[in-house]
Amino acid sequence: MREALIVWGGWSGHEPEAGAQVVREMLEEENFKVYVEATTEAFADPAIADMSLIIPIYTMAKIEKEELDNLLAAVQGGVGLGGYHGGMCDAFRDAVDYQFMCGGQWVAHPGNIIDYTVNITRPDDPVMAGISDFSYRSEQYYMHVDPSNEVLATTTFSGDHAPWIDGVVMPVVWKRHHGKGRVFYSSLGHVAKEFEVPQMRTILRRGLLWAAR
Repeated sequence: MREALIVWGGWSGHEPEAGAQVVREMLEEENFKVYVEATTEAFADPAIADMSLIIPIYTMAKIEKEELDNLLAAVQGGVGLGGYHGGMCDAFRDAVDYQFMCGGQWVAHPGNIIDYTVNITRPDDPVMAGISDFSYRSEQYYMHVDPSNEVLATTTFSGDHAPWIDGVVMPVVWKRHHGKGRVFYSSLGHVAKEFEVPQMRTILRRGLLWAAR
């Protein structure tokens, strides 16, 4: 049986505990044994090197050097890493090695909660199979992203809330490799209720399964 570790915490506005429960149920439906922890100390456990998948849901906060070093080594050794929104790509803002692994970092969400469109750029990819462009209401993440990411979906900024970014096309969903590990990210999912959007939930489920070894 494959094993997954969810580590939640940080800023409460992203409802990390509720999100962790949704992801736990999602993975258990896929026959994973899931461990859930609420402290970054879990990343320092040498046993994470034997996991199939690690899911950080930990907006902002801090990570200690030994915790980060062990997490990086696990992913480089082949453990999958997957996550969503600020729980993965706005965690540990001062840890640039973590950001290098994830492939991106949140920097803004102009207009806060707004309506926008998610455009599928790789309909041929199994993660996106059968999913067409869809409307979404949430924070539209403006991110600094790694050009080596394999982008599966994007969004285009209107400029209504920051005129200088009018027309900017921004990655929303991507996958990549870090060492031997597969890394998956979706910027969708500001609060747990967004898991009720079928496209958001399906993309994350498939992406986590792709990342898991």
